[in-house]
Amino acid sequence: MTGPHKTGKAAPGSPFPGLPGLLAAVLLTAVVLTLAAVPLIGGAGVATVAADETLSSDLEDIDANRSLPLVSTVTDREGNVLARFYNQRRYQVGSDQISQHVKDAVVAVEDRRFLDHDGVDVRGTLRALAANVAGGGVEQGASTIDQQYVKNYLLLIDAEDDTDRDAATETSVTRKLREMKLAVDLDRNYSKDEILTRYLNLISFGRGAYGIEAAARTYFGTSAAELDVPRAALLAGMVQSTTALDPYDHPDAALERRNIVLDSMVSTGVLSPSDRDAAASAPLGVSETPSTEPSGCISADDAGFFCDYVLDYLGSHGIDEAVLSEGGYTVKTTLDPAVQDAAVAAVRQQAAPDAEGVSVASDFIAPTDDGHEVVAMASSRRYGLDEDAGQTVLPLTHSTVGNGAGSVFKIFAAAQALSEGVIGLDDTVRVPARVEVSGMGEGGAEGCPPGKYCVENSGPYRSTMTLREALATSPNTPFIELAQKVGVGSMVDLAVKLGLRSYAEPGSFDADTSVVDAVTATGMGSFVLGPLAVDPLELANVSASLADHGRWCPPTPVLKVTDRSGKDVTPEVGGCEQVLDRKAADALAVGLGGDAGDGTAAAAARSAGWSGPVSAKTGTTESNQSAAFLGFIPGLAGATYAFNDGGSVQQLCSSPLRQCASGDLFGGGEPARAFFTTLTATAGLYGGGALPEVDRSFLHGRDSRR
Repeated sequence: MTGPHKTGKAAPGSPFPGLPGLLAAVLLTAVVLTLAAVPLIGGAGVATVAADETLSSDLEDIDANRSLPLVSTVTDREGNVLARFYNQRRYQVGSDQISQHVKDAVVAVEDRRFLDHDGVDVRGTLRALAANVAGGGVEQGASTIDQQYVKNYLLLIDAEDDTDRDAATETSVTRKLREMKLAVDLDRNYSKDEILTRYLNLISFGRGAYGIEAAARTYFGTSAAELDVPRAALLAGMVQSTTALDPYDHPDAALERRNIVLDSMVSTGVLSPSDRDAAASAPLGVSETPSTEPSGCISADDAGFFCDYVLDYLGSHGIDEAVLSEGGYTVKTTLDPAVQDAAVAAVRQQAAPDAEGVSVASDFIAPTDDGHEVVAMASSRRYGLDEDAGQTVLPLTHSTVGNGAGSVFKIFAAAQALSEGVIGLDDTVRVPARVEVSGMGEGGAEGCPPGKYCVENSGPYRSTMTLREALATSPNTPFIELAQKVGVGSMVDLAVKLGLRSYAEPGSFDADTSVVDAVTATGMGSFVLGPLAVDPLELANVSASLADHGRWCPPTPVLKVTDRSGKDVTPEVGGCEQVLDRKAADALAVGLGGDAGDGTAAAAARSAGWSGPVSAKTGTTESNQSAAFLGFIPGLAGATYAFNDGGSVQQLCSSPLRQCASGDLFGGGEPARAFFTTLTATAGLYGGGALPEVDRSFLHGRDSRR
């Protein structure tokens, strides 16, 4: 790329410091001319001066074209773009994807002898020298497209710091010789069309657009293949100066330069005078505003939290954001736009996006033969940086948050008891108003004796009921007794196996201790009542494991990843595990079938118009500081979670969801309503509702069978 450089003294970086600008230009051009001819007739002289290890390395990198930074694109499962990641916004396209008008225009205005020279244009250099002499300074350069390609590659791609960038652009014989030698070698190795295609994919067109495809999208909202003569000429003209010829900031200058390019196209014979006149009379034709396509999850809007999760997932498999921002990957995710839209709308019906200190998260997973696909990840919060508007970029949908899922955790006691044959679905459990147990910690309800853990029900219940009924109506006391029978350690182990995997990680309870170790060591009976912070995605995967007949699989947000060459580089997904006996899991699914019919979630199901079978469980912490809902049909499972997400933790009130002094939030309220609103809109996409068959051996436990 050429540009004026007028001076009356030696330019900075001149190989002849102290000489006037004209004399420096003459001497520099003469040396360049002398040495430029050498590679054309043998190359020994240039090799002696410039062909060192650095030059060889540069040539190898340019020749391979390996490190050209490209945009990576993340899409939903239907191919809709969620986000892009890049350091330089560039889309590499083939020669057949670039309009011939662009090629003709660039050659006409930048290097009209491009098809004739061998990388270095000796005739053009002589012409530039004559112009410089006549102008009394350095008026013209003599760079060919080959040389411009080399210079831009070293500047935009190869340079790692300011020193490298200065070296790529300095005015010196050494730099010019290096550029010329690389240009000649480039011309020997590639056809003219290949060089021109590489050049058009490389250079900057301003507005953050690198390469002709990004330029076409930025200024015209079209592709490089669709550029007509006037638009091609405008972009070709901008190569001289993307700032001074910006069509938005300097439309008159851009128009004048475009028409100069059209004249050049006429003079090179690629455009007729009549076609030139027609093109010159056309307006600039740029879009109303430039399309700049921001980089990062911030552009994913309501899918921002999911995008953030995808980044975490890919990073854990060796494709971190830095790699993604240069690699030209295409990431097809599992996100189902229909479920995502429904889930986002549903949670925002239950909690205002700008509600102070409280939000709702909702995750949905589709169990498939191959794994557990995350199809929706919604938050009542908007993903963004405006904290005053309640926006956040914190991972509220997929990190440990809140104050617990409450009675949802009763399913772990029930699952373990069914698995061990301690009880069956139709067996009767005692429902005392209060229990005082030993070996399960201390405290709890008021007036608890030392060494005891005391629990009371939150309201009146019948003195006995079946396990099915207990799961549907959720009294506390029978599940404390079940937990005592199966052991807290086995219960928390099962919770981890079914999906709460982070509970096994050191530091998940306190600085050094895991939840598993803390619960097991203390015999924490309260675990069955869900008082611990929980990851909404992990809770949804517990739901998916039960829907999947007791099979755990890692939650997966990615269907396919391809690299810049189209090669499939999808990360390996960890293996699935049968963590709960299939028959026990199906029995539990049936046992959870009463919650939406006549249990704690019945009102929410009716308000959303849901009348089909579904396995479900509500949960509320004792202090009403958070509440949750877990539910599933065979093809779709999920969990919703309402919790404090601000700087202070308070009790939560319902309708509208808010922080308050005396809470009344429960899992059958906002969490259940958000779940059923989503399920009603999307269940048909995943097979509809159904409950599995129950093996009769799980209707009664071993004691009742005797």
